[in-house]
Amino acid sequence: MIIGSKKIYYKNLSSTNTYCASLQKKGKLQEGTIIHTNFQTAGRGQMGNTWESETDKNLLFSIILYPFSIKAQNQFIISKTISLGICDFLERYLRNIFIKWPNDIYINNDKIAGILFENSLIQDEIEYAIAGIGLNVNQEKFISNAPNPTSLKILTGISFDLNDILSVLSKDLDNRYEQLKYDRISQIGNEYISHLYRYNQWSEYKDSKGIFDGRILSVTDAGRLQIEDRSGRIYEYGFKEVDFL
Repeated sequence: MIIGSKKIYYKNLSSTNTYCASLQKKGKLQEGTIIHTNFQTAGRGQMGNTWESETDKNLLFSIILYPFSIKAQNQFIISKTISLGICDFLERYLRNIFIKWPNDIYINNDKIAGILFENSLIQDEIEYAIAGIGLNVNQEKFISNAPNPTSLKILTGISFDLNDILSVLSKDLDNRYEQLKYDRISQIGNEYISHLYRYNQWSEYKDSKGIFDGRILSVTDAGRLQIEDRSGRIYEYGFKEVDFL
């Protein structure tokens, strides 16, 4: 077992990703080490967004990985792998679990988890990858302006022990990471697409040109979202270049 082979707990941190990176600079961490906390004073999401989490209610952790076999231009496969591991865990309890591109986890149309990836690159090689995960577990009230948060407790009515489910989630993530290690790239890619939120469904989107009807066709190896419009033209988008309406 790689992911979860070592866990380091802190009562509170500014950000598990930030602290994980600071530890890494002081000395190479064992691969799969998990830094977890019960509260973040400056939890971060994608592209500078914040992450709301009530104290002692949710899973907040970061994982250090060394996916040396993956080239920098293909680093999005790490996102696919970790996203699928979270889906595997949630499917123990719930149905209709989706990955909203690039790496938010949805139950139906509500967000239950988010992932923040921060990779260190040396030329075309990945020196290390940090996957920061926030999973809403026992929180029932959300006060931020996030439009659609939900949690395991809201959806199941069950209160979960955070340490217990961290152990189970670690195993599910490790199983997926083992697939990556054994170069099962096509399997990971196919399953990522099968879980993709709004895949092949006509929906409204907004880009720099305005609002349009489109359907998601795929995600490239570089992590760009492919959407076809009603005229049959296919567009590719990077992070924050298109909004889901």
